Amino acid sequence: MSILSPSSAKFQGHVPVLIVGGGGCGLTAALAAKQSGAEVLVLERDQTALGTTAMSTGLIPAPGSRFQRAKNIDDSPEIFAADIMTKTKNATDYDMALHLAREGAPTVEWLADYCNVPLSLVDSFLYPGHAKMRMHGTPNRTGSELMGALHQAIERDSIDVITEAQVTDLFADDVKRIHGLRMTRPDGSQEDLECDALILACCGFAGSREMLQEYIPEILEATFFGHPGNKGDAIKWGRDLGADIADIHAYQGHGGLAYGQGIPILWAHIVRGGFQVNAYGVRFSNEARGYSEQAVDIVAQPGHWAWSIFDQKIHDAMKEFDDYQDAIKADCIRTANTDDELCAITGLPPALKDTLAQVAEMAHGQRVDAFGRDFTKGWVLEAPFRAVKVSGALFHTQGGLVVDKNARVLRADKTPLPNLFAGGGAARGISGPGNSGYLAGNGLLAATALGRLAGIAAAKLVSGQGR
Repeated sequence: MSILSPSSAKFQGHVPVLIVGGGGCGLTAALAAKQSGAEVLVLERDQTALGTTAMSTGLIPAPGSRFQRAKNIDDSPEIFAADIMTKTKNATDYDMALHLAREGAPTVEWLADYCNVPLSLVDSFLYPGHAKMRMHGTPNRTGSELMGALHQAIERDSIDVITEAQVTDLFADDVKRIHGLRMTRPDGSQEDLECDALILACCGFAGSREMLQEYIPEILEATFFGHPGNKGDAIKWGRDLGADIADIHAYQGHGGLAYGQGIPILWAHIVRGGFQVNAYGVRFSNEARGYSEQAVDIVAQPGHWAWSIFDQKIHDAMKEFDDYQDAIKADCIRTANTDDELCAITGLPPALKDTLAQVAEMAHGQRVDAFGRDFTKGWVLEAPFRAVKVSGALFHTQGGLVVDKNARVLRADKTPLPNLFAGGGAARGISGPGNSGYLAGNGLLAATALGRLAGIAAAKLVSGQGR
């Protein structure tokens, strides 16, 4: 991955706005740029343009949306920004957090109205760290469903997406203006394309063991459940161009990936009263803090796995999510009518029965949790019980190129590079410097909101309005 002189390029075509990456951020940027009057081309390294978004639940937080108002939910960007700052312990950029919070509702409503994404409010439970029900998702709550709708909009707008196009190099002059890029096709042939603006939507570096070893070794042994193309290309190019990089140690983990199956068990099972135990049948953390920080705690357990324990009521409530239906079909979810049966089906020692009894006491308010969790906020578990073995997983990184409110990539002195934009996992997120600051939906908010803003700003730039 190199930055080359424009004099070495052999441009074979010109596109005003080029986008590297065909996931949620890239397609959102392309649609916004085209709507704003710019000709655009998306380059995707895979055979199909799906990206990290397709592997997610497809949920986007959007305070103050019309979907919330229809449910009489009183929310605001300021409330959401306060939630972000609380979760990150004030370790993220408040101005950017508030900005993205303010862009959530316009982005979700634009996705629904312009892109025809069938969005609705998730009002069945409250995600950890969120003060209000503000998640918006497609009918089956899947990222693949979201991507399908975006692809239909891309086709409607006659936007070209070239797949199996691996971008290897950028062409930039002495003032770091991007003149174009070089891509390699599967047969080894190369093609140089010229552009007036470039949007990096190629996510972070969760797929690079080398970069994980350098920046986030604590999560190296987690199960990687993300897009394999997330090799840190944007960050490497940004470093060479003199871009500012921040929160490079931040990431989204997940403490509920069905062991050996690659199916996320949505955190609603914990929120509603479930808990996790290790190979000794005992709890080892406050699971309710959030699924991201729980991942590294599971990785630290014997075998790097845990069992999630919940009950039939929670099991039934989880069925609205396609991912959970997939877990049921894959026969991941075990059933036990008694605590003895629960020990038998999990292979865990009798200590599990003691843990189950302690959780019941805490749910009734008769015992205080040593890890600081308030079990009275959830349901009291009752037989029949459900159990699923899970591994700690790494979904994607959250640190990256520092961008301004129009998604322009910034230097360390906060001045923007001439015509370079970034969003999604390629840009610095709003989750702070580690894993504990991640709030559900922050990744897709950065992908869709920054993608939309990048597309609009890039279109203005190439038309001469944004110079």
